[in-house]
Amino acid sequence: MTTTDTTRPVDMTPVMDETGTLLSTLDRIRRTFAWKCGGLTDEQLRQRLEPSAITIGWLLKHLAFCEDHYFTAVLAGSGYPDVWDRYDPRQEGWDRRTEAEDTASELMALWEGAVARSRRAITEALAVDGWDTVAPNPEWQVEANARRYVADMIEEYARHTGHADLIRESIDGLVGEDPRD
Repeated sequence: MTTTDTTRPVDMTPVMDETGTLLSTLDRIRRTFAWKCGGLTDEQLRQRLEPSAITIGWLLKHLAFCEDHYFTAVLAGSGYPDVWDRYDPRQEGWDRRTEAEDTASELMALWEGAVARSRRAITEALAVDGWDTVAPNPEWQVEANARRYVADMIEEYARHTGHADLIRESIDGLVGEDPRD
């Protein structure tokens, strides 16, 4: 598996079609999120800002699960990958309890693996019926198209990258959207 290079910004192309715009936006926010999480120790991944219980470690695990939920399990219809067998996502608060047991490298690998699976699932879905590829989401009890799932994932990252930004700033002062030279 390749690792995310958290030291360089994602290039932004200002004029693209719908596919390029949505996928590059998702990748850009993923890269920004990875930059906020990169280079931290196990202890730093567990730090939080009072009164919130959110940690960067929790964010990594949560977004890894969201990636696998939206794209691998729902859009591709492949179910959850074996990496989730050691957790019980049906129990409330499972991710907050378990993120404290994982190391920084384990959490980053979990997230990167989920992103790689998501990219494959999206590519396969788009090959079926483009952005209009429909998949049932049992959580919502409706069907949604690929466009909706990608838009929801962008929204999920936008919210949680903001959380990561605040937590990271409190750890070592790192702020912004992209690594600086």
